Amino acid sequence: MRLLVTGGAGYVGGAVARRLRASGHAIVIVDDLRTGHRETADGFDLLVADFADEVRVGALLGSHRFDGIIHLAASCLVGESVTKPDLYRDNNLTRSLALLDLARRHRVARFVFSSSAAVYGEPERVPIDENHPLRPTNPYGETKLAFERALASHTAAHGLSAVALRYFNAAGATHDGRHGEDHDPETHLVPSILRAAADGCPVPIFGTDYPTEDGTAVRDYVHIEDLAEAHRLALERASSPGRAEAFNLGTGRGYSVREAIDTARRVTGRPIAVAPEARRPGDPARLVAAAGLASRTLGWAPSTPTLEGIMATAWAHLRAAGRA
Repeated sequence: MRLLVTGGAGYVGGAVARRLRASGHAIVIVDDLRTGHRETADGFDLLVADFADEVRVGALLGSHRFDGIIHLAASCLVGESVTKPDLYRDNNLTRSLALLDLARRHRVARFVFSSSAAVYGEPERVPIDENHPLRPTNPYGETKLAFERALASHTAAHGLSAVALRYFNAAGATHDGRHGEDHDPETHLVPSILRAAADGCPVPIFGTDYPTEDGTAVRDYVHIEDLAEAHRLALERASSPGRAEAFNLGTGRGYSVREAIDTARRVTGRPIAVAPEARRPGDPARLVAAAGLASRTLGWAPSTPTLEGIMATAWAHLRAAGRA
């Protein structure tokens, strides 16, 4: 299939593009490179543009017959979404709707959407399955949920086939060490901890008074290559016109921030100092996936299911890059 991957020069997008290409698909990446990296897209056809650019992306979709769109481009920082809700509404919803309209006009049959566990909000029960109430607690989650709903309506009206993948916490690096997280500034926990191990600076703990076993937030971490495989499987699933589905992607095992730091100490063999800070607005206490639906329906299962294994790949990536 010929596939358009938005955000394919980013962290998750780069891994997804590689997995799809290795599976025999022809990949074109659209990325404006504001947060992505040109070198991540090396070897791919790359259009440097806003993914909602009606002229340039429309011309691209019109020049070749595309079988599917993998939509990963988004603003994705929970804390920033609280202080800049209009930015998130524009990027994650308004412009994503423009991309969806381009898909309709150019008769793209399949659409796989990078959604988030943030659509659930503060959970009533853990682990969280797809039938859990959808009550996001921050604008990031709200925009992801709003686009999921628009995607389902569009699918029913226009015969598209769509899958939304609700990531829990993406982490780790590819096993060959070539591709990992590289954000500036870095806000994700795993790379923040490992950078602290590398440079000796303390890692901030945002909130020590959550209603959890050790007072810190609990998250379910899923390896980046397992996410990439889920996109491949979702693309195969998206073959029935008028069907829209959503699947959780996680391991079913939660780790607190303090547990994650202890894991990094074991993986790196280095001391890691901590700096307790106030909670970030919009962060739920505990997010852990029930991913049985993805297992039963897509045939998906994490191949790197432990945080220690995930962190080991991220640490190997840092060392290969000479940053640890």
